[in-house]
Amino acid sequence: MNRFSRMPFFVQLMLVSGGAMLVPAIYALVLREWDDTRAFFYAAVLFSSLAGFIAIARFRPEATEDRESLMDRDREGRNQLLTLLGTYTAVPLILAVPFAEATKDTTYFNAYFEMVSALTTTGATLFDDPARLSRPVHLWTALVGWLGGLFAWITAVAVLAPLNLGGFEVISSRGAGQSEVRASQITRVAAAPERLARFTVKLFPIYLGLTLALWFALSMIGSNPYVALCHAMSVMATSGISPVGGLTEAGTGFIGEVLVFAFLFLALSRKTFTADQARTDAPPLWRDPEMKIGLALIVVIPILLFLRHWVSVLEVSGDWTFTRALSSLWGGTFMVLSFLSTAGFESLGWEEARLWSGLQAPGVLLMGLAIFGGGVATTAGGVKLLRLYALVRHGEREIEKLISPHSVGGAGANARRIRREGAYVAWVYFMVFAFTIAAVMMLLSLFGLHFQEAAVFTISALTTTGPLANVVGDVPLSYASLGDAEKMILAATMVLGRLEMLAIIALLNPEFWRR
Repeated sequence: MNRFSRMPFFVQLMLVSGGAMLVPAIYALVLREWDDTRAFFYAAVLFSSLAGFIAIARFRPEATEDRESLMDRDREGRNQLLTLLGTYTAVPLILAVPFAEATKDTTYFNAYFEMVSALTTTGATLFDDPARLSRPVHLWTALVGWLGGLFAWITAVAVLAPLNLGGFEVISSRGAGQSEVRASQITRVAAAPERLARFTVKLFPIYLGLTLALWFALSMIGSNPYVALCHAMSVMATSGISPVGGLTEAGTGFIGEVLVFAFLFLALSRKTFTADQARTDAPPLWRDPEMKIGLALIVVIPILLFLRHWVSVLEVSGDWTFTRALSSLWGGTFMVLSFLSTAGFESLGWEEARLWSGLQAPGVLLMGLAIFGGGVATTAGGVKLLRLYALVRHGEREIEKLISPHSVGGAGANARRIRREGAYVAWVYFMVFAFTIAAVMMLLSLFGLHFQEAAVFTISALTTTGPLANVVGDVPLSYASLGDAEKMILAATMVLGRLEMLAIIALLNPEFWRR
């Protein structure tokens, strides 16, 4: 592992990509689908061999690596952000090769779009009919999404947290993009590949164990093992990728949705699976700010939709029974968590929930939930609940000051920092997020998309909630109907949504390049 961590990062990615290609190759071999077997096996051999040759050519003694690492300590943050940007834009070029070879009726550009969507855990697909893709290709797409979720999970704590980005700027006293380590304290700076390798060893067993647990549980309640594995990987990565068109076609029913619902809670807060500091007196999870505001949304919104049946002036037809009422309540609850975590899975009870509440086009509600997003340092996209929490607390404090101008906020230094500096940077991020939506919508409008379509596709890509386009309106929108220019714009938007705009702004800062 030490030798592997000292390899150039793009060599590591090529080796991991090549090794991952063997999984669908072996599966295709078992199914006797020889064309798919050759496509994935040849690509695995090609890129693994190429990575080995590059690693040998770039081999350097350990002493030389340490000297160069010390010389690059002031540029380490910039290098790590550039590494993330290169990963999400260049690695899909490799991942798309076996996809394009195994899928004869598509172009390489479409395969690249699919891989960008999977790697960023967006889950947007150009293949509305799942039957167009073979089972090994579906497995490959789900596996890329799963690895993308793992990569997002690791880089959040290994790269963005030390740079005070990705939502951590809300609770930190340092400026966004500012490292927590002073130069005078450094004896050896761990390079980006080494840091990522160390956190991978720590977090990968947790990620894999949870995935296997969900796979086993879904298989035990009647799901096809292959479908259960794809759905388990998609739930953990919150990618929404499905080989059968979603949970509604999986045959697991209400129990399957309950299992998925339980695992989607991991996307509401980083403290569901780890802690910032090991403490024996750590507060319970329900007191975590992200979990509190997430639970509030999950409880309040479905109840309001449920009660709307009685308080609305709209006439709702149908013979409503107690069972259908409970189905509608569960459908609303599941959909709130599904889109809040930016997974985008649809519930069997969602149609009942729409009819019960009188909502014919719930697009605004679901898009708003996707914009809110999940927790910091999770696989979820969106603005993130911690930023939303900071704005809520700031609003509460401003209302208190209107009533009692001389009152003292209290609650400690951390709470005051969240209400002041944290709320300020959260508001800045909200504005940047909104301007990005407007800019992407204008670009899509230049290519003939109507306002509603441009808004749905933009928010779907920027929040990494690809299935959003299929459920926001009465008529599902299709990514396959877009031209190559629109697809390229949306692919770039997916990368922006996964990296977050503050990281891009940090890269554009001239001071960041003078270090």
